[in-house]
Amino acid sequence: SPTTSPTSPPPTSGPWPPSASFSNPVLWQDFADIDIIRVGDVYYYSASSMHYSPGAPILRSYDLVNWEFAGHSVPNLDFDSAAYNLSGGRAYVKGIWASAFNYRPSNQTFYWIGCTEFNRSYVYTATTVEGPWTKRSRINNCYYDSGLLIDDNDTMYVAYGSTNISVAQLSADGLSQVRAQQVWTSPSNIGYIEGARFYKRNGYYYIWLTKPANGQYVLRSRSPFGPYEHREVLLNLPGPITGEPGSVPHQGGMVETQNGQWYYMAFLDAYPGGRIPTLAPINWVGDWPVLQTVNGRWGATYPYPNVPRPPRQVKPMIGSDTFAGSTLGPQYEWNHNPDNARWSVNNGLRLQTATVTNDLYQARNTLTHRIQGPSSTATIELNYSGMANGDRAGLAMLRDSSAWIGVRRDNGATRVVMTNGLTMNSSWQTTGTGSEQASAAVSGGRIWLRVNADVRPGSGRQARFSYSTDGSNFVSLGPAFTLNHAWQFFMAYRFGIFNYATSALGGSVTVDRFDITTP
Repeated sequence: SPTTSPTSPPPTSGPWPPSASFSNPVLWQDFADIDIIRVGDVYYYSASSMHYSPGAPILRSYDLVNWEFAGHSVPNLDFDSAAYNLSGGRAYVKGIWASAFNYRPSNQTFYWIGCTEFNRSYVYTATTVEGPWTKRSRINNCYYDSGLLIDDNDTMYVAYGSTNISVAQLSADGLSQVRAQQVWTSPSNIGYIEGARFYKRNGYYYIWLTKPANGQYVLRSRSPFGPYEHREVLLNLPGPITGEPGSVPHQGGMVETQNGQWYYMAFLDAYPGGRIPTLAPINWVGDWPVLQTVNGRWGATYPYPNVPRPPRQVKPMIGSDTFAGSTLGPQYEWNHNPDNARWSVNNGLRLQTATVTNDLYQARNTLTHRIQGPSSTATIELNYSGMANGDRAGLAMLRDSSAWIGVRRDNGATRVVMTNGLTMNSSWQTTGTGSEQASAAVSGGRIWLRVNADVRPGSGRQARFSYSTDGSNFVSLGPAFTLNHAWQFFMAYRFGIFNYATSALGGSVTVDRFDITTP
């Protein structure tokens, strides 16, 4: 179980709120395309995850500031394509984009709705965020960047689209479409628009829209099907951290607290660390939402939300994991769907080789964890005694330009190596499988592998690799690896734990411990 935290969880005793203000970003991890809701005294946050499985992660909070992993809406990327299994194709940058998440009080059910590959949408439901989540239907219409509204009379509506915004009414069970029509077209002076969220307040329907990646707009109507009028919420507003030029909080969603205060959780482009959440209060003026700014920018701090004292502390988002029990925690996601016959958890994570390949991007069963910003260090304790000739196992900085430190077994000899030059092109096909930069002979069957990642926004950020044979004295290996900070892959760098074969299946490794620490 996690033992360290990037933030101080709120106390369950002592003064409440725990401080006069909170700081942005509220969470420095890659959780983009935010949908945020409140159910009773609990806040939930759903995010996109593309080709990672399970997908559509859910975070939980009691105060909008401190968050914990709660589950995933999509337990397996079951999207009618073997590419999600790395079979006959690959699904990099496909899968789960901005999608809709909401709770329906009438049947006490959570709904997740998402479009994949621009041509089909899926509905998943559960009665608790932890699951089990079940795929309930496929709708042959793409609810691109959708927001889900459950109206006062229990009718379910989806707002969706890009530039041309539409609203669909769903059937009574929420599993099929009754009707859909276009309700608004973005004028030329605004241009491309997406990222819909759908709300109702004081008899008005609101569609919350983004102009990526520097603007936010809101539509308002007395009817879900319009006509809608629009207002600008923000445009080119400086963000709360020093980031990329023009890095503006945008997209995301709004939520109402128990006492009627509204907040907007947006995200900020902060590559190579991804898209990170930032929170600000919303005031209502003449039934229009107005963002509360600080000296002409999104505030680095705001007064702490006036919400009830949490019933407990949330679990830290990083820390130590010894893989106790028989299941993985919700902090992990596989690169594409895993081969479930070739991994297990039982006081350690056992990874059998699942693919024969020389390409890490083609290998199944690479387990990933988001990187904590602005910098953090991941360490794995690896038992490699079960490796077979030709096997490669280790710890990667995983994105469309990658590097890793790991163990190679070849012709009976075992070495620890640092490899860089793993690359993809703009179609996400492999263009480089990597080249070894440094190595050292190892023996004894156990090694600690470490990567320190600097993911502050901007170019030139680096990761550094090291290893230890005793768990305390670490030796640097290979050159520093410069991180790619382009946005086009969308997902940020992640720590990735892998084990693949280049000759034949049959080998295995066990990860006895995984730590993420911050300076």
